[in-house]
Amino acid sequence: MKMAALCSEFGDLLQIKKQLISVISLCKERGLVHSVKWASELAFALDPLPKDELPPPPPFTEEDAQDLDALALAKSYFDLKEYDRAAYFLRGCRSHKAYFLYMYSRYLSGEKKKDDETVDSLGPLEKGQVRNEALRELRVELSKKHSAGELDGFTLYLYGVVLRKLDLLKEAVDVFVEATHALPLHWGAWLELCNLITNIEMLKSLSLPDCWIRDFFMAHMYTELQMIKEALQKYQSLIEAGFSKSTYIISQIAVAYHNIRDIDQALALFNELRDQDPYRIENMDTFSNLLYVKSMKPELSYLAHNLVEIDKYRVETCCVIGNYYSLRSQHEKAALYFQRALKLNPRCLGAWTLMGHEYMEMKNTSAAIQAYRHAVEVNKRDYRAWYGLGQTYEILKMPFYCLYYYRKAHQLRPNDSRMLVALGESYEKLSQHVEAKKCYWRAYSVGDVEKMALLKLAKLHEQLNESDDAAQCYIIYIQDIFSCGEQLEHAEVSTALRYLGQYYFKNKLYDEASLCAQRCCDYNDAREEGKALLRQISQVRDQAETPSAELFAPLSNNNTPVRRVSPLNLSSFTP
Repeated sequence: MKMAALCSEFGDLLQIKKQLISVISLCKERGLVHSVKWASELAFALDPLPKDELPPPPPFTEEDAQDLDALALAKSYFDLKEYDRAAYFLRGCRSHKAYFLYMYSRYLSGEKKKDDETVDSLGPLEKGQVRNEALRELRVELSKKHSAGELDGFTLYLYGVVLRKLDLLKEAVDVFVEATHALPLHWGAWLELCNLITNIEMLKSLSLPDCWIRDFFMAHMYTELQMIKEALQKYQSLIEAGFSKSTYIISQIAVAYHNIRDIDQALALFNELRDQDPYRIENMDTFSNLLYVKSMKPELSYLAHNLVEIDKYRVETCCVIGNYYSLRSQHEKAALYFQRALKLNPRCLGAWTLMGHEYMEMKNTSAAIQAYRHAVEVNKRDYRAWYGLGQTYEILKMPFYCLYYYRKAHQLRPNDSRMLVALGESYEKLSQHVEAKKCYWRAYSVGDVEKMALLKLAKLHEQLNESDDAAQCYIIYIQDIFSCGEQLEHAEVSTALRYLGQYYFKNKLYDEASLCAQRCCDYNDAREEGKALLRQISQVRDQAETPSAELFAPLSNNNTPVRRVSPLNLSSFTP
């Protein structure tokens, strides 16, 4: 897209800056700190406004004047987290601002009591029945005001939060959509809506306001729904429209690359982010996941020490330290830090999932299952938790359960070969061989990251005595392994060569059989079989010359749409 088109889509950046400054002030007055932070980071990425362009303060009503002193007092208590005290002095106030802070203080008071009780009475994995006792009363009061049309954008947002907490999700979605129309610039309402959208069809069905902030929401939503290509395009268009300095956008692009396992690109962006914002803690747990995957122990150690110096009681810091201990194979210590993260925030998705991984390492499958289930409750779109549940039930030898959870993971990541291979293994254990073949072939087709799909497919064909298909898969497997340019540690090239040597021999293709047998001699586990096959070939050739033949007859089974290949040419490959 051209710059002019983007600017017209976003209108005037000057106006966007003014809107951001206004909404920062409005959110700050109401204690909505996360929305203030988001809008402030975005405003900082745009050029400063000249003095005469600064937006005027919001209009001041008679009701605002009446509530001014009570609001100032209550806000001071609110900022000190004395929520009951703030609510007490706001009761009876009539202005929109005071009413929101009154209801919000009551909500946060209930949340604080619930969290305190949860930490005091429950272990990290126990499923508590502790609820925010204020929710039902708040719902009744807000519902009456809503019916009377007396809620502004902020109180609509709070009403939506209350409905979501009471698991009235459909009603919550409707109210959040209404909140975005009433106050499009409040990022908190968009973010809450994002957490309730489960698929692209649901997203398309929503009637959302036509505002520049909608593009940020759509980009965030695409990332959440694993539509990474679309997300990256959206973020690129936002950068070109004038938000190139936004650390928020850089962090979101880094997370998107993390989600598609483009580790080098994600690491480069996180390092750029650290240069621009060295005291940032947000998203550093995702950064630590990448360092963990790349086994970058010194860098992970440095990150952990650095975050401890900044704030050791942040959820992200605990997750980073947990990853560091996990990389050092100190799984008990790692689990302890993930538990600390969850005491700080019981809804931390990453901590639940990572704790599940640690319990898996410690062979504590029941605890792992509980941790993964909590992760799924926090976010049903977390494919890692569904995949983890599949793995735990695989250990417990319960293939029907495996199949269910791997299917869930596959639905969320349809082009992830690991999910497809896991699905194929489950189908194979349940003797659903046609489905297993389809999964393995699909895993190969979408780009098999672990180079295991073709091998498993070949072995399945071999097990079912479908020798032509097995040979075809082994050939492609060998060619793919060698074409990588590096020998993969788990590569079972010798297994493939052994089978192909015998296959060619049975089909009287002695030149190809001889070549495979010679290659078998390069591998310790196949050397004796290779020598034995060479002797057999030599004996047969001594008896008579063999006519040449086509490499393969037509495939005997159509379940696997394997491409036609030329005879195996190993002369150009060196093991």
